[in-house]
Amino acid sequence: MAETAASALLSVIFEKLADEAFKKFARSQKIDSELNELQSTLSHIQDLLTDASEKEITEKSVKQWLNSLQHLAYDIDDVLDDVATEAMRRELTQESGAITSKVRDLIVPTCCTKFSLSQRLHHKLDSINTKLQHLENQKGDLGLIVKNEKPKNNNRGNETSLLESEVVGRESEKEKLLNKLLQDEPCKENFSVLPIVGMGGVGKTTLARFLYNDAQVKGRFELHAWVCVSDDFDISKITKTIFQAVSNENREFADLNQLQVALKEKLKDKWFLLVLDDVWHENFDDWENLVLPFHSGARGSKVIMTSRKEQLLKMLGFDNLDHLETLSSEDALSLFALHALGVDNFDSHPTLRPKGERIVEKCGRLPLALKAIGRLLRSKTDEEKWDEVLNSKIWDSKSVGDLSADWKVIFPALMLSYHELSSNLKRLFAYCSLFPKDFLFDKKELVLLWLAEGFLYKSNAAKSPERLGYEYFEELLSRSFFQQSPNEEPLFVMHDLMNDLATFVAGEFFSRDDNRMATEDLARYRHMSFIRDEYVAYHKFEAFKRAKGLRTLLAVYVGVDQWGDQFYLSSKILVDLLPELPLLRVLSLSRFHISEVPNSIGSLKHLRYLNLSKTDIKELPENVGNLYNLETLIVFGCGRLTKLPKSFLKLKKLRHFDMRDTPCLKKLPLGIGELKSLQTLTRIIIAENNGFAITELKGLKDLHGEISIEGLNKVQSSMHAREANLSLKGINKLELKWDDVSGRETLEKEILNELKPHSDKLKMLEVKYYKGIEFPNWVGDSSFHQLVHVSLWGCRKCTSLPLLGRLPSLKELLIQGMDDVKVISLELSRSADVTFPSLEILKFVDMSSWEVWSTNSEVMFPCLRELQIRNCPNLIDVSLEALPSLRVLTIYKCCESVLRSLVQAASSTTKLEIRSILGLTDEVWRGVIVNFGAVEELCIQWRESGG
Repeated sequence: MAETAASALLSVIFEKLADEAFKKFARSQKIDSELNELQSTLSHIQDLLTDASEKEITEKSVKQWLNSLQHLAYDIDDVLDDVATEAMRRELTQESGAITSKVRDLIVPTCCTKFSLSQRLHHKLDSINTKLQHLENQKGDLGLIVKNEKPKNNNRGNETSLLESEVVGRESEKEKLLNKLLQDEPCKENFSVLPIVGMGGVGKTTLARFLYNDAQVKGRFELHAWVCVSDDFDISKITKTIFQAVSNENREFADLNQLQVALKEKLKDKWFLLVLDDVWHENFDDWENLVLPFHSGARGSKVIMTSRKEQLLKMLGFDNLDHLETLSSEDALSLFALHALGVDNFDSHPTLRPKGERIVEKCGRLPLALKAIGRLLRSKTDEEKWDEVLNSKIWDSKSVGDLSADWKVIFPALMLSYHELSSNLKRLFAYCSLFPKDFLFDKKELVLLWLAEGFLYKSNAAKSPERLGYEYFEELLSRSFFQQSPNEEPLFVMHDLMNDLATFVAGEFFSRDDNRMATEDLARYRHMSFIRDEYVAYHKFEAFKRAKGLRTLLAVYVGVDQWGDQFYLSSKILVDLLPELPLLRVLSLSRFHISEVPNSIGSLKHLRYLNLSKTDIKELPENVGNLYNLETLIVFGCGRLTKLPKSFLKLKKLRHFDMRDTPCLKKLPLGIGELKSLQTLTRIIIAENNGFAITELKGLKDLHGEISIEGLNKVQSSMHAREANLSLKGINKLELKWDDVSGRETLEKEILNELKPHSDKLKMLEVKYYKGIEFPNWVGDSSFHQLVHVSLWGCRKCTSLPLLGRLPSLKELLIQGMDDVKVISLELSRSADVTFPSLEILKFVDMSSWEVWSTNSEVMFPCLRELQIRNCPNLIDVSLEALPSLRVLTIYKCCESVLRSLVQAASSTTKLEIRSILGLTDEVWRGVIVNFGAVEELCIQWRESGG
């Protein structure tokens, strides 16, 4: 069932109005009657939204009505947030009765302080209720009615199995899928599922039709049926369609059971081919019920399923799905020509080919878009018409909103995909219009923004809003609204056409700066972003001042953020701007050269998200503690930050505090351990006296992700370390750091033993300046099956290494500055099976006493591709078995015997770098180099420069 984007915001409002604490405070302010009236009117309007969601696509007046409703919903939500924030402020400060003038200055503009809170709320709510009543009264003129039945999707269901006159391209896909259809593959059931997954418009149905109508396929299977499923997964309807196709009968059945029994008999011992086209449903139990009759068929029967969604297929065991990609440039051009010119080439119209190539790329090589544009140009061979299409404003995502009808012609599949999203997903997708094309999305960062905007608000949800956000993201990803970035593995991208669609549906609520700001009326926008420039002009921010209802102000960029980039923003801009935007919930000024944060930041009482990462700030204003709603604070990379405000403990709603790479910050504010909502606390600085104690971690039960614990030499007892309960927290990256001072060997081992994290979560472990003689048993234990990176740094008193060779997933290992280690043998290799089965990179650095490296395992380092040995001057004896995967070998400041010892083991090396090798003579070199026959890149430095 299609839902309007406004529905999501109304749901949030209803949940807030139902909160008992909120209702109690509302009664104390004598605004409960106005809120009851508001809730009643909103309920009547909500009943009209099903009808409105269908009509907004074609009726502009309904779309405008919905926009007005959404604007009003924003206003209502802001008022409710005012009330909730004031209630929270009073609770935190233990104040009651009349509000002091000083506090009112934080709550409302100065011009309004002569009124009490109740008076101001009465005025606002009366105005809102009048506007709401006006909207409800318009339902008659707009023809809106209450519709409880599920609306049927008329855009699908018209697909047939009949083949198009010609299918262009897809040769490899055709061959691969045909082979699967025609061959008997091992399967525990009598039938197997053949999935075709991809974004809307990419050609899934066309490919399925080709397979369905192939002569060999027709000959192999005795029975055939094609069902367009769409979003209405009606088991009875689907089963009846299949029965009619395989039986040529149009019988009526009393119930589903009789129907399925009849179908089971028709399929019994027969080879059948079924196509379930456009499956959106993801309920595994419904699938199991649907396929009950299929089990009676002959072994080798097939079910082709086309879908934009992956979840059901993953439940069926398809963990690695092959997505149907867009056409190649040549095939796309042929398809476009076929629909535009009637032939699959430009031989008769060579001057149109360059224009056609540009149109093909603008369409993203999506078959459905190519067909739509091609049909618009059908038989029109004059260049002027092609130029008109090529240069149309519809390709400009900033103006496309004026051409909704044409948009529907060109992007029907994309529009359909959006229209079928839930109201929550529609808002989340529209939010992405704030980011430019080619932007690299980090899932976690995006979810934190969604959280701050209130998009993940669920008062009684069993899961955290962050978890809900990740699930929403995965849903959008599975429907091809996002795609995995091909070059940046953990990041995601949005196809240009999807970005255009997001901008189109964002309407008058979201705006991305495109140099229109100075001339456009910005008052109506609620969410805005701007591209970070090297120097941001003052007039650009002057334009933002007009957006009084603005909730979002984001500085964004394109591509991978580089540390060397420089961006400048005048402090005057912030001083003048922030007081003009009292409703801000999201403020990101990441990467600007800002040296101080203006005091006016403390008046942004609605603020949930503040990103000051990689700025030049030295401190935060004390009144940051007045940001009672703050959920996310990011000061990552603030290299000059020296202190945090004492008022920090008032941030009771803070969930994520990222302060990685803040070397000048030496102390946490008192009371941070009382912020029970914290999930992210990337730096924990243990201090003596009144500083942060490691025992405070006990109360932070929801901490997870990346954590660095520093100053462990200040922990006085292993029992205190045990109280931290690290094993109960979902930590995936852990740094344990002692100060580089003398330590207490036995106590430090006991402390490290008690800091064992959860073995199922940990992926990265770094231990620095540990002063124990040996490591506790958990370091290197094979139960840490997800651990991929280990770094042991400056552990100067250790005489041996932990048993790291048993870690099944370890890919990178760094051993540095372990001055007392003389022999490495069993420490790295004691294992019953393959030792270091996954290790790819191994580095030894600054091992001043290391003399011997021997191995006892026959199968060791099977995947090692890079080995570095740096500044290990006393290493003489190296005995290693063959390293078949080694490609990069670096030896620096070591004896020539190390190089000679590695000749046989490292013969597959393609990049060899040797510098400052002690005792390396021409004779030794000639004897060595003949064994490095695979070397393609060689770097030699006989002695240090100037040495």
